[in-house]
Amino acid sequence: MTHIDAGAGLHPAHPAAVPVGPVTGLTAAEVAERVARGQDNDVPVRSSRSMADIVRANVFTRFNAIIGVLWVIMLLVAPIQDSLFGFVILANTGIGIVQEWRAKKTLDSLALIGEVRPTVRRDGEATEVSTSEIVLDDLIEIGPGDKVVVDGVCVEADGLEIDESLLTGEADPVVKRPGGQVMSGSFVVAGGGAFKATRVGREAYAAQLAEEASRFTLVNSELRSGISTILKYVTWMMVPTAIGLIISQLVVKNNPLKDSIARTAGGIVPMVPEGLVLLTSVAFAIGVIRLGRKQCLVQELPAIEGLARVDTVCLDKTGTLTQGGMDVTELRMLGGVEETYVRKALGALGESDPRPNASLQAIINVYPDAEDWRCTESLPFSSARKYSGASFNEGDGEASTWLLGAPDVLLPDDDPALAETERLNEQGLRVLLLTRAERELDDPEVAKGATPAALVVLEQRLRPDAPDTLRYFADQSVRAKVISGDNAVSVGAVAAKLGLEGTTVDARRLPAERDGMAEALDKGTVFGRVTPQQKRDMVGALQSRGHTVAMTGDGVNDVLALKDADIGVSMGSGSEATRAVAQIVLLNNSFATLPSVVAEGRRVIGNITRVATLFLVKTVYSVLLAILVVFWQVEYPFLPRHLTLLSTLTIGVPAFFLALAPNKERAKPNFVRRVMRYAIPGGTVAALATFATYLIARQHYTGAGSLAAETSAATLTLFLISIWVLAIIARPYTWWRIALVAAMGAGFLLVLVVPWLQDFFALKLVGVMMPWIAVGIAVTSAAALEFLWRWVGHRVPA
Repeated sequence: MTHIDAGAGLHPAHPAAVPVGPVTGLTAAEVAERVARGQDNDVPVRSSRSMADIVRANVFTRFNAIIGVLWVIMLLVAPIQDSLFGFVILANTGIGIVQEWRAKKTLDSLALIGEVRPTVRRDGEATEVSTSEIVLDDLIEIGPGDKVVVDGVCVEADGLEIDESLLTGEADPVVKRPGGQVMSGSFVVAGGGAFKATRVGREAYAAQLAEEASRFTLVNSELRSGISTILKYVTWMMVPTAIGLIISQLVVKNNPLKDSIARTAGGIVPMVPEGLVLLTSVAFAIGVIRLGRKQCLVQELPAIEGLARVDTVCLDKTGTLTQGGMDVTELRMLGGVEETYVRKALGALGESDPRPNASLQAIINVYPDAEDWRCTESLPFSSARKYSGASFNEGDGEASTWLLGAPDVLLPDDDPALAETERLNEQGLRVLLLTRAERELDDPEVAKGATPAALVVLEQRLRPDAPDTLRYFADQSVRAKVISGDNAVSVGAVAAKLGLEGTTVDARRLPAERDGMAEALDKGTVFGRVTPQQKRDMVGALQSRGHTVAMTGDGVNDVLALKDADIGVSMGSGSEATRAVAQIVLLNNSFATLPSVVAEGRRVIGNITRVATLFLVKTVYSVLLAILVVFWQVEYPFLPRHLTLLSTLTIGVPAFFLALAPNKERAKPNFVRRVMRYAIPGGTVAALATFATYLIARQHYTGAGSLAAETSAATLTLFLISIWVLAIIARPYTWWRIALVAAMGAGFLLVLVVPWLQDFFALKLVGVMMPWIAVGIAVTSAAALEFLWRWVGHRVPA
């Protein structure tokens, strides 16, 4: 069904459109005058944020404020080595800013390549301009697949049908005629025309909706929201624990003030998982840069995360599995119609459409225009109708109406031509029917009673990289579903040629209700004769079964499904509308890029989940140690320098390498639960073991320098347990992961044996018995960790 806006019907064929207003458009002087008045289309850039925003996001954080205050205090009261943590934060912040700036530059340069460039008419000539160069009252030409970029009023219409569903929710396209309103954010599904811009920039309807939602954002990221949840709980734990620690160290104990302040800071600083947020930002930023090198534009950063979670990918055949162009291989006559006459009709149909699709372009390439045929009316192709048509005055004065489209739509079920069509479809060929209609084009049943004239056989060019890509998805347990508007048998044959096996289904026989459709989608693999609305419903049905769905497409019929899918992927050569709604645009039009995108998403999310456990084990043991110190009324066992050393060797440096390593595991939901189920037992074991060593050392050592010896013993236990946590998280082992863990252990050993490093970090093991007790406690704790890790993995659901 098609709605009609401002009174409409069928329109005279291009170029005999009905002009209203300035058909030549603005002059250069009028454009300059409007720019000077600020009446240009100044809209926010979708994929980027300013350098000031990047700096603000990395510098002005809650935890930077906490650590910044402690750093300033430590600089005033303690040696420089107790202030190292502040320099680490500065370095982290700098790295975060640089990487996000590099990601911004990558996104901006790719966005420029993939930018929608509308056609405007100025001084009587059509020219492409940047969206931001459109001014008030510009005359903008539009055709199938074009996005309406600003609000306006229709001036010319040639069978113009616009889909406004992304704005209004109304599924049916709206026929526009001169005087009708067009809204930015809608897109053309059939026909063509021109409209005059009446509202530009932030006043335009879609710009008002999109200004916040479309900016560089991680709002919909489960990972980022999970980390925010964790940080919120950490803050709640930190505040009372830190207050208790301050009171116990500064009020209850009679130690020198500076030493008490240093040990209090030593207890608070490691509670902050400051590197976790940084590492998340850096991992996303590096992901954007890596994908940018493959000509892949990430328009919304959560798309990287979403791709890691995808378990079903819906592929549009045209432009995804096949290349854009087609070739006419055969013309099969029906009903004894003369071939010369049919060739003329096909040539005239090609000439009647100013914006032909790939099928019609293939016909135009073979059948030249019949110059003595004059088009009087045209019906543009639409994916919902599955055919196009035109009426002509032939050279001899006779009038005729022709339709070109899907045989199984235009012919009755019992027509013998359908059997021939079926045989051709089984070979993977696309078949169009040319039929002569007896009714007027504006008749809703124009195809009824039409006389079949010929079958046009088209060969589709398969993408050479498609089989390897489909194999990759199969290996990664990602189900591929081919969803196409073409004949189901033909699509199934193409899929079989590419090695994709499974049931082929005609979508016209699919149940309308969601549950029935979801069941059919689970069973089937290839779906043909799918309407644009059905594509959208299919995505929704798959999502209702808990699937994370990626949708690829390049045509205007894919827009609704791309918008609703968890991840929309568009080809760079796709229509303006598909590129605008997709989160990821493959600018090189290569389907083979998709595995790289999925792999990048899995690397980012899998590794962040892995290293988040490292950071949060430290937070858990820091909070528990502080609580134990408060209850036992003893000095906090560590100075800031000790925990800076441990954090660097067991978390900071290893996390950086682990976060950037390959990771093929599909990301799983429940990020917070998956991380905390390991962090809590790991941190608890570390805290109890370290505090036990500290209490034993307090009994063992007496006299001057005893606190330093007790601290050294406790540090040894904590380091050995932390390095074991790292060794667990680094699994499965590769040569470089073993080397990484060994290098961190060697680094700590170096501190213990080099005299000036002993002095710098105040770490010196005293005697023989107590250090071996510390090692023994650490070994016992490592065994407990192994048991707990396995028990949690089996008993605690993720």
